[in-house]
Amino acid sequence: MTCREITPELIERWAISYLGRYASSAENLRRVRRHSPEAAQQALGLIDAIVARYRQSGVLDDAAYTAGRVASLHRRGDSLKAIRARLAAKGVPAEVVADAVSGLHAGAPDPDLTAACAFARRRRLGPYRRAPSDRARELGAFARAGFARRVAEAVLGCADIDAVESLARDGFG
Repeated sequence: MTCREITPELIERWAISYLGRYASSAENLRRVRRHSPEAAQQALGLIDAIVARYRQSGVLDDAAYTAGRVASLHRRGDSLKAIRARLAAKGVPAEVVADAVSGLHAGAPDPDLTAACAFARRRRLGPYRRAPSDRARELGAFARAGFARRVAEAVLGCADIDAVESLARDGFG
């Protein structure tokens, strides 16, 4: 079996193809491997040059990527802890994540509480559940998702869906 030569054009096609399907941080694009580890070692310089060029031209913008991912993950009910971990796994620098997360504080009194309410809705916990309550199981689901016990108990303590929506909007106050 012959190995296709790794050329700048080939790396460029791979990068453009990947970015055409997925939003990405610069480090995540750098990590994408579509070839053998031996070939990847050869291509490191080429990959770094393409990533640098894409950053300079604005095709790759870690701050914009991070802001979009933070907003999306928060809307779907991911805790701030889970969001930070997910973006760290994508190679986004902690200070870029911190800047994006700080933007959530402008839109909600307690972003983690707002996310917990969305999490409860998505997972059908608390007032959204259909079956009888198993409080320990529900608290465990919140804990595994990265929410503090105080936040989980506040959401689970709501009597109905309107109370959860009010909690998300107004916070603990």
